Amino acid sequence: MRLSGKTAIVTGGASGFGAGIVRKFLAEGARVMIADINGDAASSMAADCGDAAIAHTVDVGNSASVDEMAQAAITDFGHVDILINNAGVTHLPTPLDEVSEDDFDRVFNVNMKSVYLTARALVPHMKSRQSGAILNVASTAGVSPRPNLNWYNASKGWMITATKAMAVELAPQGIRVNAINPVAGETPLLKSFMGEDTPEKRAQFISTIPIGRFSTPEDMGNAACFLCSDEASMVTGVAMEVDGGRCI
Repeated sequence: MRLSGKTAIVTGGASGFGAGIVRKFLAEGARVMIADINGDAASSMAADCGDAAIAHTVDVGNSASVDEMAQAAITDFGHVDILINNAGVTHLPTPLDEVSEDDFDRVFNVNMKSVYLTARALVPHMKSRQSGAILNVASTAGVSPRPNLNWYNASKGWMITATKAMAVELAPQGIRVNAINPVAGETPLLKSFMGEDTPEKRAQFISTIPIGRFSTPEDMGNAACFLCSDEASMVTGVAMEVDGGRCI
């Protein structure tokens, strides 16, 4: 029970890596808000997970929606110990000069602006308690960019730099900020990353991962649990690659 007594918000928590983080945190004793733009999926998952889980519908790129999420969590839990910025989107593999402005704006709002909005909504609360842990789910794409995922790559590189900037600024207030960099995994974004989901495409992608498999939600849950637990009390500003050696 490494997170016993802790409370957490996980954005994009109803599927993929977010769901893996939610389930791990619950198993380790935390109370968790499953915050997702798909409110029905969040509610269904919360019902399956028991009384320690609550659901909330949120658009992480919208300031009013994020503020409402933060206030709901503080009201329901009494306080928030952990924030997981997991919600993320990509554009389809496209030459950088052909990505539509709408697709760019969507990537910017969900992957980048959301980190600013959740910080604005929850950091003052954490400062008042002189305690907190924030985890940003970035990507190996922010470390080793892939052609045609150009603006997605850039958004995840921004998230890694934001993590380090937040960590050095917030450390004196007792708030730790870290990131994890997964490689592609069995999530709703997999087809978008690869362009098409075929056995041949999967084999081609997996051949670039030394450990020889995709990241799993369980991998992300385990890494997130460590970084947000008291065991990592001396760890801040880290962007941990959970990628089977992809970035070596």
